[in-house]
Amino acid sequence: MILAKSAGFCYGVERAVKLARDTAGERGTCWMLGDIIHNSHVVEELDRLGVRRTDDPASLGAGDTVLIRSHGELRSVLEELEKRGAACVNATCPNVMRIQCLVAQAEAEGRRPVIIGEPHHPEVMGVASWCRQPLVFDGPEAARAWALADPGHREVPLTVVAQTTCIRSLFEASEKILKKLCTNVKIFDTICDATHKRQSEAAQIAAQVDVMVVVGDRKSANTKHLTEICNKRCSRVHQIEEADELSPDWFDGCSVAGLTAGASTPAGIIKEVYATMSEEIKAVEGSEESFEELLEKSFKTLNTGEKVTGIVTAVTPTEVQVDVGAKQAAYIKASELSDDPNVKPEDVVKVGDEIEAYIVRVNDVEGFAELSKKRLDTVKVWENIEQAVEEKTILEGIITEENKGGLVASVKGVRVFIPASQSGMPRGADLSTMVKQKVQLRITEVNRARRRVVGSIRSVQEEARKAAQAEVWANIEVGKHYTGTVKSMTSYGVFVDIGGVDGMVHISELSWSRIKTPAEVVSVGDTLDVYVISYDPEKRKISLGVKDRSINPWEKFMETYHVGDVASVKIVKLMTFGAFAEVVPGVDGLIHISQIADRRIDKPEDVLSEGQVVDAKIIAVDEEKQKISLSIRALLTPAVEEEPADDGEDAE
Repeated sequence: MILAKSAGFCYGVERAVKLARDTAGERGTCWMLGDIIHNSHVVEELDRLGVRRTDDPASLGAGDTVLIRSHGELRSVLEELEKRGAACVNATCPNVMRIQCLVAQAEAEGRRPVIIGEPHHPEVMGVASWCRQPLVFDGPEAARAWALADPGHREVPLTVVAQTTCIRSLFEASEKILKKLCTNVKIFDTICDATHKRQSEAAQIAAQVDVMVVVGDRKSANTKHLTEICNKRCSRVHQIEEADELSPDWFDGCSVAGLTAGASTPAGIIKEVYATMSEEIKAVEGSEESFEELLEKSFKTLNTGEKVTGIVTAVTPTEVQVDVGAKQAAYIKASELSDDPNVKPEDVVKVGDEIEAYIVRVNDVEGFAELSKKRLDTVKVWENIEQAVEEKTILEGIITEENKGGLVASVKGVRVFIPASQSGMPRGADLSTMVKQKVQLRITEVNRARRRVVGSIRSVQEEARKAAQAEVWANIEVGKHYTGTVKSMTSYGVFVDIGGVDGMVHISELSWSRIKTPAEVVSVGDTLDVYVISYDPEKRKISLGVKDRSINPWEKFMETYHVGDVASVKIVKLMTFGAFAEVVPGVDGLIHISQIADRRIDKPEDVLSEGQVVDAKIIAVDEEKQKISLSIRALLTPAVEEEPADDGEDAE
């Protein structure tokens, strides 16, 4: 028996069922609109947990918890439920939600959405409801008929998507016709990777077996497609929902049987069918075999394209000999051991090692089989890449080049394209600076047939940033110090990144000295030691300071200067009544207009300018109000007795 590795629940179905179970556990009785997945056994199990089924959204309202099935729902139904006050738990498969977004975006761009799939399938109907004028084609003939029905159709800008469970050959044929007949077509391959993998594996197994069993609900589209695919490769295909439907007659005269299952089939049912099939097969294997026949069958039959495991028996500079338990002698050429042409066989394996490889060629006449470890490694890498998409795994790669649309990275030897928008760099930035850098990324799209892989650095950075933000907000407190980076500047202050969260440093908190713009003391990219002045978690705002509060500028002034002392001061502000001058950073004194010159002047700027450094005499100090009066005139006419004018204006 050959059991498909990918049989059973896909990520979207598993997520939907888990959401349903968790919701029932948390809230007790809840509702699902239609079957949450196409499997009656799962629906019955959920009913026992308190998840009730209804086809009538109008019967649901405030106080009801509604589970949205994995295939998605009509947009109008979701909006009506929201109006009624129902609490919706969206179990729609993320892949389906992506298609909904694509058709909505296409319409917003003035393009007409095209959906390749079954017109009456709930997933397709749900997707179609996210735009006003969708075209739904069930295959290439429908696409051709529409394109040729009206010459104007050829000029219509189209955005083409596929039902997640669409048969790939059907989608590719439709895509080819639309590209050929229409002038403006955007194609999005939205067939679920798990679905494609399951269909490909089913086709491979069906080609090797005498009888094929497909397990899944008869309402399930992906199960029906699996059956159709298997029928093209195997003459005896049976679709069942549970083990009780199996018949011993199906296995008469068979030497190999295959088993696969749709994406909505629980693991328990698959195991039960597998066990029952095993028993049925044993029941029809009644004939006794001679010792010679048994010995002959103890040897593996080697077939080109299969994977085989063996033990290394010898290593030479040109090849590795492997015992695979077959009549033929197996070997791996040095060139088929590794992608690295400079590697030596002894660097890869040694005698006694277990090794996996693909069978490249079998020569029964000469009694040898040629194997390839390199090809198997490549397949495993692709499988790992595909698995990384489903599990959203973070991978590591090296940026190898920049091209017109973005960057190219090497991830485990696979070429991954990273669009400029997903590079994590600002728009318009020089992407060439990233070449040869090691980066972390997620794989967002895989098409093994076209050897196309797309990745995103930005999604990893955003996740790290969110985690850092959560860490900051969980531990922030007034007075806490951070080392931050200046991200941007305004006329009134600067924004500083303190670890995924931006805080604001007002211009008055940047320096004890009076400054006109932040650019006088900092630049974008500078590292600053900042501390928290205040924060508001609800508004997500943080006020930061840079000035060292342990230094008291007034105390420094009082320690340094006394009334009658002469100080070198900097003019920082001109007013109609005089000029303010910085005595020490953070402490300004007022030079009244009458104390600027030894003659009468109309305005301070007739004599002084901002930024000018002059000598001035300290003629009065108000310790209580922390105010200073200065005089330039006192140094020009020392015989005149200076009296600070009191015109009601205060020094800062």
